[in-house]
Amino acid sequence: MYLDFTWETTLQAANILMFLHTGEYLSDLETIILHGAWNNYTYEKIAEAKGYASSYLCRDIGCKLWEKLSIALKTKVSKTNFKAALKREWLKYTQAISSQSRNRLAKLLTTENITLFEGLLALGSTFYLERSPIEKICYETIEQPGSLIKIEGAKWMGKTSLVEQILDRGSLHGKKTVYLDFSSIDRKIIHDIDALLRWLSLMVSFQLNLENTVQHYYYRNSVLDLNDNCTVYFEKYILNEIKSDIVLALDNIDRLFVNKETTEVFLKLLSDWHQKGQVKGPWSKLKLILTQSTNASISSDISGSLFSKITPIVLKEFNLDQVKTLANFYELDWDDFTICRLVDEIGGHPYFVRLAMYQTRMENIALKH
Repeated sequence: MYLDFTWETTLQAANILMFLHTGEYLSDLETIILHGAWNNYTYEKIAEAKGYASSYLCRDIGCKLWEKLSIALKTKVSKTNFKAALKREWLKYTQAISSQSRNRLAKLLTTENITLFEGLLALGSTFYLERSPIEKICYETIEQPGSLIKIEGAKWMGKTSLVEQILDRGSLHGKKTVYLDFSSIDRKIIHDIDALLRWLSLMVSFQLNLENTVQHYYYRNSVLDLNDNCTVYFEKYILNEIKSDIVLALDNIDRLFVNKETTEVFLKLLSDWHQKGQVKGPWSKLKLILTQSTNASISSDISGSLFSKITPIVLKEFNLDQVKTLANFYELDWDDFTICRLVDEIGGHPYFVRLAMYQTRMENIALKH
């Protein structure tokens, strides 16, 4: 994979990678030093151009910068080797993002087009089974101004696969789409609402190919609270820069539920955005998709007050007709008795049904009578 590592890419990589591992962005002075180092300037030349003492930039700011980058990149970083280290880690990161994209996120085991899926089903997969009328409801809802779809279901029930189908439909209709998986968030960010909102702003900007300007909207000594800072960033920057509708999917938000305060503040923010989207204006362009496990617990006073008017899409086990349809996908000539016996044995959980069919088809194992 070719990576044009320009200064703009370098700055973006440093900010994102450092934030993901330390919860901090580059300060203005650190950015100045990084830019100077990128141009192979000495500390003396950087100091002269910016009006600082070279000893201050070298010993105080520079040393701390290379220490922070060493933590973020998990290797010893200095003024002379940071380019190679950043490029290496940024390549890994962008490849990981690519592997989580809608076309390549699934881990597939394929033989003669018969596949076992352990999670997300790739777009266009023959094995994706629609659960009518759920898809139709979601497709129609996402076209509404300021819409919000809340999807619930047990693990491996198909929540992420459904999200991908909705995002694909949105992109086909000219919408910008963003997918964020909360299960991958560092625990430190979950317990720091400021870091969480900065992470959200940064990642949405990144996926929309916008320059990271978070530092210009999050004021440490501002009279605005954290939610206001994030709201202003989205309204004045993201929604202003992106002219089309934006579908923002937040997968596995129940990862936040371990911290009640974080959950309350974050869901309140999303609820406010949803309410803003009900009236004509920039917020009507933002469409939200949230998913959570039905096994995740959240206090009723939080969830009830924030999304009391939102009826969740609940993904349940496959019924007999759906299991029979899936058996046809796997080219299994099963009669109704065999289908009923399978469901009696293991239920209609999508993953376990697929696993049974995969093993039956690939290993030529017949269900025992």
